[in-house]
Amino acid sequence: MKTSISEKLGQRIKECRISKNLKQCEMADLLEMERSNYTRIECGLQRPNDENLEKIAKILEVHLYELFDNEHIKTVDELQESIIDQIKTLSEKELRFLYKTIVNIKQL
Repeated sequence: MKTSISEKLGQRIKECRISKNLKQCEMADLLEMERSNYTRIECGLQRPNDENLEKIAKILEVHLYELFDNEHIKTVDELQESIIDQIKTLSEKELRFLYKTIVNIKQL
């Protein structure tokens, strides 16, 4: 199942908030909104309006576009698909090296 844009945005906002050592209640206060509404944003159940997106970026000291930098947020299925796509581009030598690496990691 793919993750929705709202869910990815919420996850990214949460990552940035945590990196700034802010609690959800503190973010909600800074945004002048109810904590329950802010929690819905982080859970991907509610998308912030443009004004709140700008406020969130300012509070978290990031550029607005960084809130949408969520390439690293993937489901297991998306990760597997992405890995398979990358594997298909490897040379034989790279593929053999990758195989040995995976075998070694599994033995840890």
